[in-house]
Amino acid sequence: MDDCIFCKIIKGELPSYKIYEDKFTYAFLDISNDGNGHILVVPKHHCENILDAREEDLENVIKTIQKISKHLTQNCGFDGVNILNASGKSAEQSVFHLHFHILPRKDKDGLKVFPSLTKNPKSLKDIQKSLKVD
Repeated sequence: MDDCIFCKIIKGELPSYKIYEDKFTYAFLDISNDGNGHILVVPKHHCENILDAREEDLENVIKTIQKISKHLTQNCGFDGVNILNASGKSAEQSVFHLHFHILPRKDKDGLKVFPSLTKNPKSLKDIQKSLKVD
């Protein structure tokens, strides 16, 4: 896609701090420079988000996420990782090329990355009924 910033990064038209690349995926540091090595993993094939992604793109992206996450915990001194994704404007997706965030974590690093949600007044049974996949 011509106007996609991540496609431009993948093609080398825009600079990035590459962490990993293979035939199907590209991983680079997020320019926000927050956390201790905030990494974005994207498929090289353009898709907007998880809702329109090809199955093979999802498979390749998750394999790359695991590879990088293992490297971070086995070789870089991290204790764990957060894997985050936003799919769709209402989910606060800001760049419309599928991407996952890897946030390397250390015990007691003080980062709070999960949102604080309010309790739903509906029962779990009612919610299940409305959301169940047949």
